[in-house]
Amino acid sequence: MSKVQIKVMDNGSLRVTGDVELIDVDGNVFETKQAFSLCRCGLSAKKPFCDGAHKGNFDSCVRAEKVFDDKE
Repeated sequence: MSKVQIKVMDNGSLRVTGDVELIDVDGNVFETKQAFSLCRCGLSAKKPFCDGAHKGNFDSCVRAEKVFDDKE
């Protein structure tokens, strides 16, 4: 099984790569590929998937914060 990666794209979708199963609240499985994008802006007509509707209409650049342990 390959490691799953979810990448938060600037001003865009969540890019998912790897062997992952995407299911709805009722347990129904969405058909996916090894790489796909999930909507983050709420504008997609193909939710939960991204259709590019965010372009020019969504602004979000998220960065992870570095966590320091007590040894640093």
